[in-house]
Amino acid sequence: MELRKIQDAQVEGKTVLVRVDYNVPLEDGRVLDERRIASSLPTITWLADHGAKIILLSHLGRPEGKVVEELRLDPVAKSLETLLGRPITKLDDCVGDAVIDAVSAMKPADVLLLENVRFHREETTNEPTFTHQLADLADLFVNDAFATMHRAHASTVGISDHLPSYAGILVQAEIQALSPLLESPQHPYVAVVGGKKAQSKLGPLRDLARQVDEIMIGGGVAMTFLHAMGIDVGASTVDHKVLEEVDEIRRIAIQTNTTIHLPIDVVAAAELSPDSEAKVCSVNDIPDGWHAFDIGPQTVQLFLEQIAKAKTIVWTGPMGAYEIASFSTGTRDIAVGVAQSDAYSIIGGGETGEAMERFGLAEGASFVSTGGGACLALLRGKTMPALEALRA
Repeated sequence: MELRKIQDAQVEGKTVLVRVDYNVPLEDGRVLDERRIASSLPTITWLADHGAKIILLSHLGRPEGKVVEELRLDPVAKSLETLLGRPITKLDDCVGDAVIDAVSAMKPADVLLLENVRFHREETTNEPTFTHQLADLADLFVNDAFATMHRAHASTVGISDHLPSYAGILVQAEIQALSPLLESPQHPYVAVVGGKKAQSKLGPLRDLARQVDEIMIGGGVAMTFLHAMGIDVGASTVDHKVLEEVDEIRRIAIQTNTTIHLPIDVVAAAELSPDSEAKVCSVNDIPDGWHAFDIGPQTVQLFLEQIAKAKTIVWTGPMGAYEIASFSTGTRDIAVGVAQSDAYSIIGGGETGEAMERFGLAEGASFVSTGGGACLALLRGKTMPALEALRA
């Protein structure tokens, strides 16, 4: 995929609007996970070193077009300033006279962070007047927010209609890492799919079933699959609205000779708590009122056997409630298996990337994507509007 790259742009003395992805977790006014902020540093540093005036634009959370004090980007600004090692200026809006004045006062290598773009309803509707207000701030546009590439919003697609637009260094790295899976993945090609909600993974599973050789399903997604097969999964969360889609995915897998592996045992408890009594049991023997919060040791072994044979691995979604020690073993053991594998391995961002970081195994993967949904959309062959706008 040929993209217009930031390195090909003449940026000296120019004002460059950079769409970054600072949608990070916050707690008590501080950033809990700085990975997405850190991933933007190469582009910012390159622009500063080449004499550009840098305006950063991001969303945070889902404020639904209203100002939500808890979703202001002030904690992000503090984190960015520390990571970048240079002062930045953070504004209280992303459009308006105060923003125009601040931009006019910028000097080369200055960094300006605008307020949460989703405080404006017009962002998600890609409203033309709002798009013009953003585009009028700069001479060039750089999109470095890979995780938002599948969104046709004002700050991802709309601005590209009005300014010369380029892919940032992070976006380039994501496309380079994911391209082998699109063009000629080595086989055996296996997918590990987990997470809490089945509905968000059924589309990817439908497409992956046509592309990969083996699929291992864990987490809450597996409980919906098992229920669809007539297995009593106790009080585990089941998405009853998608049972027919589960059956369709199983049919596709049979037609394409793709093997779906589901848990044969789980770690169950009466409630999700560090103090809960937890026990390993067969998927057929989950006690009434209990929930499956992790895959069990036999399932881990089954999944690891497939991972060990693989030459290409995609993993999206943890195997259980890995944040709690009692239910973290499945996710951790799969992470170890992926990290130790010689296969080309892609970690699909989000919670899976956080888990790899938590267990100190991220460097063992070939690539950890910053965008779970965007990563899956690209691998599924879906059109990504913001990426199309950057094609050479």
